Amino acid sequence: MTHTEGESNTSAARAEWRARDDDPATEALIERDADVFLHQSLSSPVVSTIAKAEGIWIEDTAGRRFMDFHGNSVHHIGYGHPKLIAAIKAQLDDLSFAPRRFTCEPAVELAEALTSRATANLSGDLGKVLFTTGGSDAVEVALKVARAATGRFKTVSFWDAFHGAGFGAASVGGEHTFRSHIAGPLVPGAEHVAPFACYRCPYGHTGPDVCGLACANMVDYVLDREGDVAAVIAEPMRAVPYVPPPGFWRAVREACDRHGALLIFDEIPTGLGKTGRFFASEHDGVTPDMVVMGKSLGGGILPVAAAVVRSDLDVAGDFAIGHYTHEKNPVTARAALTTVQIVEEEGLAARAEELGRHAMGRMRDLMARSPIVGDVRGRGLMFGVEIVADKESREPGRELAERIYYRCLEAGLSFKISQGSVLTLSPPLVISRADLDRALDIVEEAVLAG
Repeated sequence: MTHTEGESNTSAARAEWRARDDDPATEALIERDADVFLHQSLSSPVVSTIAKAEGIWIEDTAGRRFMDFHGNSVHHIGYGHPKLIAAIKAQLDDLSFAPRRFTCEPAVELAEALTSRATANLSGDLGKVLFTTGGSDAVEVALKVARAATGRFKTVSFWDAFHGAGFGAASVGGEHTFRSHIAGPLVPGAEHVAPFACYRCPYGHTGPDVCGLACANMVDYVLDREGDVAAVIAEPMRAVPYVPPPGFWRAVREACDRHGALLIFDEIPTGLGKTGRFFASEHDGVTPDMVVMGKSLGGGILPVAAAVVRSDLDVAGDFAIGHYTHEKNPVTARAALTTVQIVEEEGLAARAEELGRHAMGRMRDLMARSPIVGDVRGRGLMFGVEIVADKESREPGRELAERIYYRCLEAGLSFKISQGSVLTLSPPLVISRADLDRALDIVEEAVLAG
């Protein structure tokens, strides 16, 4: 479980939650954790413990069970999927490691699987790939490829975005937490513009038709004024979440083409069916030059990420893009390949679309009944409920959201709060309709309690 984004590790609501925990074993493990792990915002000290993860459920050392609607975006196929565990065990017996400069069947098969799906689903020749152990490193790969291909070093990205914690990834990211004094000076040439956020339009507009055009025009404006930008990098759907306005990405794609900039889509949280399509950008009918995947690619068990790029961008053969020790690890490759197979065999993207429509309908009904729900937005099984202190002013209801979060946690539902006041609900794609409804009941009860 995670505490809320932007919440202090010593907040009153968090302290009240911790005070209710009278299990000695749980307390002892939390104290040991605090003693040995570096402390940082949003991570440590921790809220609780975990002893078991299965399907949509996590269980702490005191035996309390929680539906996990966060999962760090890794649990698309649920925790401990039996087919994935069997595949990993079999691969360990067959071949457990491949040193760099040696290849193996699982790695090549995974590369073929990802490039073929990217090429088919995104209507472009996305035929080359490099694997890393984490999404932040995969973003770094994409940035280096953009530099090599264009001869430029500048980027345009969005404030409030998250692309990883490495220096390059943090530089193109726009979250304050990852851009503090300890991260600077950041990589030069990383320019930022305001993100699409139609409920809280940074340009003061009130409708997505006008707001979206303004945001896209600003990208075009910056590309024109800078004149030498290598790439625009962004989440095709913001994970906070925010859905792009109609036509936004088409306008940005056209701007990139006019100004010679590449378009990189970060699908680390949104890919593999989460939004109702294999890639989130399929909703917008736009072909990126590169797509980055990660998190759920390892099936909620192993860390693996990928940068998939256009075939003609394979231009860095004389340089070192990144020598990753596990770039062709047969075990992580087998995990990713099996995860992709599970997503497709079980129809999880279509399931996410169907269940997402149902969930969004229920939450919009809640918005009509509650004075503190200002907005409901999302795609598939990644959706958010924005809590406000006042619907008229749209003032963020940060304290209200925090109270709701801990009420839900007490009732057996874990999720994340984004931007201080958005209940961000991202269940596994294997969730049953009954469990989804039970979770939404918990949210409704907590919200209506005020």
